[in-house]
Amino acid sequence: MLKIRNLEAGYGKLRVLKGISLHVSPGEIVIMIGANGAGKTTLLKTISGILKARAGSIHFEDQSISTVAMEEIVNRGCVLVPEGRQLFDTLSIKDNLTLGAYLLARRGKRREVKERLEEIYELFPVLHERQDQLAGTLSGGEQQMVAIGRALMAGPNLIMMDEPSMGLAPLLVEKIFTTIARLPELGKTVLLVEQNARASLDIADRGYVLETGQIVLSGTSQELLDNHDVQRAYLGKDYKRIEELS
Repeated sequence: MLKIRNLEAGYGKLRVLKGISLHVSPGEIVIMIGANGAGKTTLLKTISGILKARAGSIHFEDQSISTVAMEEIVNRGCVLVPEGRQLFDTLSIKDNLTLGAYLLARRGKRREVKERLEEIYELFPVLHERQDQLAGTLSGGEQQMVAIGRALMAGPNLIMMDEPSMGLAPLLVEKIFTTIARLPELGKTVLLVEQNARASLDIADRGYVLETGQIVLSGTSQELLDNHDVQRAYLGKDYKRIEELS
């Protein structure tokens, strides 16, 4: 579904991504882990068209999107849930969700917009109960549900998420990851950037480790969980010992 080869990108004279190559197959959950500043957010911004690639190629469903406008990338079925959620605080939950389907609404397909809205309410019942509540008054976890729901309103085949657990209490993190794990059942493919390596590897099929703009390791989620360097850097130095005692 997504194929990236030798991707280079950055800001001004700063070279952030240095020859990134990866792939994501239909129905997978693929995790990208790495320290702050490794280039994870830059990668998602480049795929989604917010940032233009300097070199290399990005193919989505066998078509190049390296120079395609952001709106067209969304229209083709590749959508980003940005870091920090970036909701419209003074608009209601329903209005924030509906904005995710603006391309459909612009074409006058109101029935499809309504059907997608009902699907989001089924996935997140609390949003249905509070649909008229202002987004800015929601808890962090509820806001993340709105952000994911807004992206799903666009009808994506590939949904990319940037740090969905950031700033959330452990119980809410569990709820968000439970929802993400369900997305392949709904026909969605997921590329997930996440600091919570343990929780994300638990639901992922495969993963990549990004360091200073380069992929230094890849494998199945279990292979990464068993890797000594990953354990020490991202799971805590006592992770293996804790697993043995549990």
